[in-house]
Formats: sequence, structure tokens, C-alpha cells
Amino acid sequence: MSEPSKIHSAVSCNLDNQLLQATLPLFAAEKVEAIEWSFDTLYKVRDIPAWFVELLQAFGSEGRLIGHGVYFSLFSGKWTLEQQRWLDHLRKVSSNFTFDHITEHFGFMTGEDFHKGAPISVPTTSETLNIGIDRLQRIQEACSCPVGLENLAFSYSLDEVERHGEFLSRLIEPVNGFIILDLHNLYCQLENFSLDFKSLIRAYPLDRVREIHISGGSWEPSGIQPELKIRRDTHDDAVPEAVFNLLKQALPLCENLKFVVLEQLGIALHTPESQQQFQQDFDQMQAIVNEFNAQNHAVATNDFLPKKFGSLSTIVPQSSQLYQQQLDLSSILEHAKDYEEALQLLRNSSLANSAWQTETWSPYMLETALRIAQKWKKGW
Repeated sequence: MSEPSKIHSAVSCNLDNQLLQATLPLFAAEKVEAIEWSFDTLYKVRDIPAWFVELLQAFGSEGRLIGHGVYFSLFSGKWTLEQQRWLDHLRKVSSNFTFDHITEHFGFMTGEDFHKGAPISVPTTSETLNIGIDRLQRIQEACSCPVGLENLAFSYSLDEVERHGEFLSRLIEPVNGFIILDLHNLYCQLENFSLDFKSLIRAYPLDRVREIHISGGSWEPSGIQPELKIRRDTHDDAVPEAVFNLLKQALPLCENLKFVVLEQLGIALHTPESQQQFQQDFDQMQAIVNEFNAQNHAVATNDFLPKKFGSLSTIVPQSSQLYQQQLDLSSILEHAKDYEEALQLLRNSSLANSAWQTETWSPYMLETALRIAQKWKKGW
């Protein structure tokens, strides 16, 4: 008889001094059950320290190492040399470390520099669907393990929010993929579009959730609608109590869940107080997970391994029109001085009257997109 699924409490663990200082007491107390490593963020590091390699190998040997990509830009209309190099790097690290699974972000990266850009959504068309499926197949071929995508925190419109879960499901189905349900990302959607959790969560294929993220973020007042505060997924503060409550509600809904991961940027962990808060957040997360584990009798029904490995097409799907629209949007978001200028530029761009449906975008979310893109172009 199969044993009930046990969910593991994990931390995002990268080669960042402040993040490592915050997590060290958790490792010392043997609380950390798995680690998530953003393997593509070390592009400036020539040699990974031996002790970090040993840490990755130790968790990998127990099936507790998960890889999280940041820079691949899944939906770029043009196949780039940087994307091929990303896959080559993934293939190399996958031969050196044993990943339980590999994930990436939904969307495409703005910015000319491959490592400076914001993850932005794309139209949910058959064309973008085919591009996304092809890229997931290439990731899976490179890592030879389950692959998944993380839900977006940012959307331009309510309609986009409501279609996101179904589109994710169609993307991952051909590779038997899974979803990272980032609960702070979901929290941003709930707050920014005044939605109800029980209604929105039903739009996601919850049987496809293998990993959950929790994190903190920030509030930012709208300049054009001062009465509004926009929730941003900035990963630079403690986990809100509301997100812990979402975790309690989500756990019973995700029958194939394996990992719950606490994330925070190292730049937000520069004081003893912030590091202590991070540790307290982990303890609260783990207590919720442990309480659920003690009561859980469900058995996972999907290992998310590929059903078959087909040969990849030598012709990579691309779209010159989509690529041009992405270039135009990136330029507008990164250079428009305010919302009014961005709106005027959009009306006179290749995105007007297109599948992007820019005419229906919420003004305060377009304003937020400007702020995100102009922050990211300076580097993450």
C-alpha cells in the first residue's frame, strides 16, 4: 500500500551572503528539508565554492534539490543565442547535480540585456501556446526530469487573470508538466483585482501543483488613481499573514504537492532583525506544513515524468510579429516617462488592435508595468 504524500519544507538557497546568513541557523537546526537553487543566476561567478557544491550534492542525493530558472524567457518570439546557451548550461548542471525537477517563469523578459528584464505576460493565442510547448520540451530534453512553470504575479486585466490557469494547463500537458503555485503571486492578483480566493483558485489545475512558493512583497500607491494601492511581488519583506492563510487553504487542494518553498531576496536580509524574521517565517510555514502532513492521507497520483521523449524539431518555432510586438512593448515600458505617454505610444504601436488587447488594460496596471520594467532594466 502506498504511503501518504509528505510535503517538504524548503528554502530558496542561492549564493548570496545575506540569504545564506539568514538560512544558516535553519540548516544548523536541521529544519530545512529541501532547497531550491536558481541555477542560472550565477552567470557572473566563475567557480562555485566547494562547500556550496557539497550542499547541492547532499540535497540532490536525497531527491531534495529543485532547480528554478529566471532568465530563459520562455515566450520570446525569436529564438536567441542566449536561450540556447541557457539550455546548454542547464544540460551541464543537470549532469553535475541531481535535480528532482526544474522550473521556469511564465512570460518573456523585457530588456535588451539577457539578464536585465522583467517577466511580462503574453497573449494566450495558439501561436504563443505552440512556442511555449516547444520551449518546455527543450527544457525537459536538457534536464531529463519533470519540468514546471510558475504562475505570474502581474496581469494587465481581469480577463487575463481569469484565463491564466487554463492556459498554464494547456502549456504543461504535452510534457506532463506541473505548476508552481506561487501564493504571493496569487495574493497580488486577489488584491489588485479585488478577487475571492475560492473563486480564483478553481481556475487553476490544482492536481498539477507540485510546488508552492510563499514570499513577501510591497505596496505601491498608484500615481493616476491615488486611492489605490498596488500589491507588488518584490520579494523584499516578510510573508504577510494573509499568505500564510492562503497556504492553509491551498494545501488540501493540491493532491500532488511535494515542496513548499520560502523565498526572499538577499538584499532584503541585511539586518539581524530581517534575518530573524525570515527564520520565523520559515518556522511558521513549516508548522503549517507539518500539521497538514500529520492529517494528510492522500497519495500522489502523478510523478510528472515525461510520458515519452520525442525527438525535437530542428526548426525552432518563432514569430517575427510576436517578437516585434515584444520589442515595441519592452521599449515603451522601459522608456515612457509616465502612463499617459505609454498609452499614446501603445496606441501607435504594433500592439494596437492586436491579440494583446492593450485597449482593455487597467490603467493602474499599465502604470505598474512601467515601474517594474524601469526597475528591472537596471539589473535584478
